[in-house]
Amino acid sequence: MKASKEILNGILIFGGIAIYFLLMNALGYADLFYLRLFNVFFVFYGVNRTIEMNIAQGEKKFVSNAVSAMMTSIVGVVLSVVGLVIYSYMKGGDSYVHSLSKTFLFGGNPSIEAYSICLLFEGIASSVIVTMLLMLYWNNSLTTD
Repeated sequence: MKASKEILNGILIFGGIAIYFLLMNALGYADLFYLRLFNVFFVFYGVNRTIEMNIAQGEKKFVSNAVSAMMTSIVGVVLSVVGLVIYSYMKGGDSYVHSLSKTFLFGGNPSIEAYSICLLFEGIASSVIVTMLLMLYWNNSLTTD
């Protein structure tokens, strides 16, 4: 059984984000919140790759490409959040998340669950934005029915 391009590119997004964050952590830059914003480039790459693969296979319908792009980014976001939950528990649970929240968007002392749910919603919102931007970019190559 062959995995779909959405799942493969979603795993690629997850792998890129995971390696990037582990590298930032190893180099001691994990506390610099603005470097965390660069993970969007991995999402752009994976989603753009899915759209390119669709077009190469002759799939040029706007809606089906938009759904495919959105599924790719959602797979990447969900896997990244699950990976963060696992990594957080390996690094000390809520105390690790509290160290993240000092330099991120949250105030107070969020639990792993609260932190993960907020990141999931943020990731889904960024997935919609990335999908919309790339669909606008590829608009001339696509058709509507």
